Amino acid sequence: MAYPQPKPMAPRRGRVEKEMPNRINEMIRGVNQVRLVGDNVEQGIYSYQEAIRIADEQNLDLVEISPNADPPVCRVIDYQKFLYQKKRKEKEQKANSKKIEVKEIRFGPQTDEHDYQFKLKHAIEFLKEGNKVKSYVFFRGRSILFKEQGEELLARFCKDLEEVGKPEATPKLEGKRMIVMLAPKKG
Repeated sequence: MAYPQPKPMAPRRGRVEKEMPNRINEMIRGVNQVRLVGDNVEQGIYSYQEAIRIADEQNLDLVEISPNADPPVCRVIDYQKFLYQKKRKEKEQKANSKKIEVKEIRFGPQTDEHDYQFKLKHAIEFLKEGNKVKSYVFFRGRSILFKEQGEELLARFCKDLEEVGKPEATPKLEGKRMIVMLAPKKG
């Protein structure tokens, strides 16, 4: 007679088991020696048992920082403090990284001078802010016959923006649009 298998217990409501990004204390297995770093610790290579003893004496945790190193690098630190510092550093890096936006500027094949100057002024502002500019000439219906005018317009646009930006490629025709991408100059 086969007995029914017990159902696996569902985790308690409100308690979520988090996966720990680093191994700590007794979770560090299969290691004979570790390179020990941290405050109030003489840096060097210690046996695993000696490293655990040092961490216990200071009422701190032995946290594996670099498991792929030979021997693995471990730090003697309070694990919660370590996680807090790591999270703060990641948040700081995210805040310092600037997201580059792509701003679009649209022309017709027969854009007059005033509109051109107005759009040129906006493109200069966008490039100075560090954004990329996607400039294109849109051809409607039979205006595709004037693609040379569109190419000349974009070439002039790139030339006028030489001081603040540089084109990533020459203008190319994609369907009913002739497109050029401009990136801000570093400096």
